[in-house]
Amino acid sequence: MRAMILAAGRGERMGSLTANAPKPLLYVAGKYLIEYAIFSLVKAGIKEIVINVSYQAEQIKTALGDGKRYGVTIFYSEEKERLETGGGIFHALPLLGEEPFIVLSSDIITDYPLHQLPQQPEGLAHLVMVDNPPYHPEGDFGLREGRLVMNVQPTFTFGNISIFRPEFFKNCEPGHFRLTTLLIPAVLANQITGEHYRGAWYNVGTPSDLQEVNLRAREDSNLRPLASETNTLSN
Repeated sequence: MRAMILAAGRGERMGSLTANAPKPLLYVAGKYLIEYAIFSLVKAGIKEIVINVSYQAEQIKTALGDGKRYGVTIFYSEEKERLETGGGIFHALPLLGEEPFIVLSSDIITDYPLHQLPQQPEGLAHLVMVDNPPYHPEGDFGLREGRLVMNVQPTFTFGNISIFRPEFFKNCEPGHFRLTTLLIPAVLANQITGEHYRGAWYNVGTPSDLQEVNLRAREDSNLRPLASETNTLSN
């Protein structure tokens, strides 16, 4: 199984922090933000990772290299112009293979155990949902008997942790498009399974988020790389 880390965005809400550096390379407790996603995948036994890059792409490629120091192989999917989440995944499909693949955002930090994702989703995809954060109180979807549904309370927010079958993107064409343009019809067709995760989950979208997650990562050992493994990560 391969996995994809979404890392093409600039992170405009970070203001001056991303004026000259991409958000995935901001530091959290002495490590690159994106390294938390890499570490989670390594812990789940993933050996091949695709990372999409656009803004300051060369900085990311230089910082992470070919993945050898993490014990993985990293492939880069380059976007001349950012293609949004849906377009970015579709663009990377040739690197992701014909089997279901994990998709993980580079700007979340969580202790969700990725090995628990279904390797063969019942439908077209399986999404991990979290409690609605303050910035998204209306949520995205409801859950009923393990399936995502529309217009059902309570709602939950997509936690940017998922596994997709390549067929989910079969009718797409190259270009810029959001993942939600595909998700909503698939949810209405009862093709998306999901789960509600109640553990630690942080989305790093603003400087205050970065400050908070730095505190949390230092306090919560479950969010940090194990001491025996930190030598594989950036200093």
